[in-house]
Order: sequence, then C-alpha cells, then structure tokens
Amino acid sequence: MGQIRLANTDDLKAVCAIYDAARRFMHANGNPTQWPGDYPGLIDAEEDLEADALWVLDEGRGPIAVMSVLPGPDPTYAVIEGESWLNDEPYWVMHRLAVAESGHGAGTRMLEWLCAQHDNVRVDTHADNVPMQRALEKCGFVRRGTIWVEDGTPRIAYHFVR
Repeated sequence: MGQIRLANTDDLKAVCAIYDAARRFMHANGNPTQWPGDYPGLIDAEEDLEADALWVLDEGRGPIAVMSVLPGPDPTYAVIEGESWLNDEPYWVMHRLAVAESGHGAGTRMLEWLCAQHDNVRVDTHADNVPMQRALEKCGFVRRGTIWVEDGTPRIAYHFVR
C-alpha cells in the first residue's frame, strides 16, 4: 500500500525521474504544452522540499508519485473567470502531481490523501490534461472556471471543500 510522506533530499533524483515520466506521458497523450522544456525539474523540487511542501508516495522501493502542497493564497488564484471559488476561506494549493506510471491509481491515492488532510483545496490543470481532470472529479473536486498562470496561459480551476 505504501505511505505518503514528506520527501527528503534522498528522494530528489526519483522525484525528477517521476516529473520526466509524467512529461513524456503528457506529450504522448495530447498534452504537449502544460509542462514545457524541463519544467518541473530539480529547482522546483528543491524549492518545494525547502518549504516542506514536497510529498511522495513511497511503496518501499522509493517514490512512485509526487505532489506539492502549499498553503494559500496563491496569486494565480486571485482572479477566476467563470464560476467563483466555492468559498473565500483559507485554502491549500496542490501543484505538480506526477506519477511514475499512469494507470495504477497512484495519482488518485495522492488526491484522496490530500482531501483527507485538508478541508479546502484549490488546484488547476491544463485543458489538455484530461486524465488529471478525471482524477480530480473522481476525488470530489468541482470545476469552477479559468485562471491564468504566470506565463499567461489559461488553466482549468478546481476546488475541493469537505
């Protein structure tokens, strides 16, 4: 079953490999623009690690999934087009969910854990990232509208409230 735990420096190589695998999966499945170049990469993982925001699913042989969980507010969520957020209460943000291999439920396990830990979570994903949209909706996230990320591109905004 494994455990979801805070990452440590020994996990960084595996985390970067998971990011690479997720990027290849997205590119091969109709989502070539969400994670351009080498984003996310080591610098992102190190920053999240330093902030105690980097979480991994470890099944005993090392991480097989990763996500970043940070307290809000997130500046990119200040303006939303379409539906409004479900509430204006303090919230958590999840970014960069990635799995080593798609189709084994690791991403869903990460999202279920996240929702068990936090009552109010906001997430965004690319319009072409259909697998992520399905996983979010399966775990109780509600599609709210569109936000715009730092590079000026749109993302679908989701909100979970327990």
